[in-house]
Amino acid sequence: MARIELTVDGARVSDDVEPRMLLVQYLREKLGKTGTVIGCDTSNCGACTVHLDGKSVKSCNVLAVQADGAEVTTIEGLAADGVLHPVQEAFRECHGLQCGFCTPGMIMQSIDLLNDNPNPSEAEVREGLEGNLCRCTGYHNIVKSVLHAAGGTK
Repeated sequence: MARIELTVDGARVSDDVEPRMLLVQYLREKLGKTGTVIGCDTSNCGACTVHLDGKSVKSCNVLAVQADGAEVTTIEGLAADGVLHPVQEAFRECHGLQCGFCTPGMIMQSIDLLNDNPNPSEAEVREGLEGNLCRCTGYHNIVKSVLHAAGGTK
């Protein structure tokens, strides 16, 4: 077992974990952060995307011990005092979800994209979300949601 200490959604946590435990497993199984979805276990789909020290990562591709000392933000950590994060609100307003399975990862990746490029073009949004797969929407409303969150039109 390895001892890790990190901050998850603003709360300091400390646990003993197996050195081979993935961050996605730790978040879901130990902390109950089930909004972080296990999609493919191969880092192809992006459903498990979280922010690690402010940058998006696929948590199925990171060991929990690699997050020791870090700050992790999950989809559950975005809303504050019952108010959705602007990107969550844009996804709601623009119908950027269908089944919802990919939505947490899409939102986390979108926030990172907008932090790096606050005024992206449609092509830049599509490229920025390239590592996150959606099997339902055809991406049109997801892209529209990100552009809306950036201050563009619906």
